[in-house]
Amino acid sequence: MSSTTTPPTAEADAPDRPVSVLAWRDYDIDACRLPGMDLGELAIGGRSAEEVTRLWELGARRVRLPKTVDLAVAAADPVAAARAVRALCLVRDLTARAVLVEWRLTLADADPDGWRALNHLQPPQDLAGPTGATEALAEWRHRHYLCKCLWRQGPGFVQIRDRRWGDLRRFTVAEPEYQEAIALLEDGVPARRVDPEILADLRSERLVGEVGELVWWLPYRVRRWIQEAMTV
Repeated sequence: MSSTTTPPTAEADAPDRPVSVLAWRDYDIDACRLPGMDLGELAIGGRSAEEVTRLWELGARRVRLPKTVDLAVAAADPVAAARAVRALCLVRDLTARAVLVEWRLTLADADPDGWRALNHLQPPQDLAGPTGATEALAEWRHRHYLCKCLWRQGPGFVQIRDRRWGDLRRFTVAEPEYQEAIALLEDGVPARRVDPEILADLRSERLVGEVGELVWWLPYRVRRWIQEAMTV
């Protein structure tokens, strides 16, 4: 994997843990109260990208995750970890569609800066956990924009563009084994299922998230460009 930087139980895979969401056909909360706008409660049990496509085609433009994504609990509970990864992947893929996501996040006390790796996701409504969470959420909201950390498929390669840390970091992945690892990581898997050298490389560039024994792919596949593709 080549890169450039421009300054300025653990046996259970995450897809096996369905979550429920509430969905509406409009971004505006008042419009969501009108007849026919409420899509009700929907169970999400398949692959995240496919389920988000299904939500989009149903007309969902506002989605709420009723349960808090609690990384403190998930760190020690394999079942909670799988559900947390499922929820985070949904937020990732809904963000890629520019769907309004209402969700809440609790960080583990041992990782007070853990939110920074997630700041390309739509900001949660509430951020709890370590000291400084209120200030972190304010910064997250202030600095968030679409396409902050994304990947796209080219002919025979994957390109990743990451602005989560303030500069532009570009990665070109041409090696088939790396592309296979990305596909494996997309919905979260136990770390032992990923080639350790590849996983170490992706960890070093902070392109994977970790919840308990699970690892998952952080960048989202670009679905909605905010500007012309060449300028993002």
